[in-house]
Amino acid sequence: MGYEGRAVFRPVSMLYLFMLLLALILAVSIVFLLVGDLLVSVLGIPSEWVGAFLFVSLFGSFLNIPVATLESRVPMVRVREVSAFGVTWQIPRMGFGVTRTHVMINVGGAVLPMIVSGYLLGMPLIRASVNAVDEYLAVAAVLVVVTVLVNRSARVIGGLGVATPALVPPLVTALATMLIDFVTPLHSPAQVAYIGGTLGTLIGADLLNLNRVRGVGAPVVSIGGAGTFDGVYLTGIVSVLLVVLARG
Repeated sequence: MGYEGRAVFRPVSMLYLFMLLLALILAVSIVFLLVGDLLVSVLGIPSEWVGAFLFVSLFGSFLNIPVATLESRVPMVRVREVSAFGVTWQIPRMGFGVTRTHVMINVGGAVLPMIVSGYLLGMPLIRASVNAVDEYLAVAAVLVVVTVLVNRSARVIGGLGVATPALVPPLVTALATMLIDFVTPLHSPAQVAYIGGTLGTLIGADLLNLNRVRGVGAPVVSIGGAGTFDGVYLTGIVSVLLVVLARG
């Protein structure tokens, strides 16, 4: 006697999946609203630009612009087959080959933060400051500190590229900005944190490590990361939040 049956196993109901999707949409919307309010009220970016900022942040993460190709000679093992009397031997031979690493720059993770930093370095920073020279000196100081410490913490991983601990850049940026603000009160610490943090992370983690990625086996290295929520992008937003919360 045989028995044939069929069991349907549904560990998660469709209603539960629908609720999770709604929660995800709501969470992303709240985050974007908070970021938008932060851009307008704290950084001084025009409100009509916020929609474009969020749009490029979301969809620009999928765009990588090629900027260079790095070549390096690395040792490679080649196997040569030799047959004799019906037997085939595989003879390894050491040689050198050329590997290529394509360097890209991510639109959402690098181009957009650089544009915002350039904008903040102009009129908004000057209007917010009684003495713009002090603000620019503060930006330079934060930039140097973040560049050096992020570069020290960055690691080149074979087959992957450059990796940096996620919390190091925003924490270093916020601490450096708050220390300068404590010694010499700043008129626009949030803008100083955003500019110094994003550019410092970009230089320290990516630009200063370009030569080190030669021969690591990564076919593509993306400046600013493969996605929007990368170190450069998050450093600017999170460091500004930390500075705002610290100042009360």
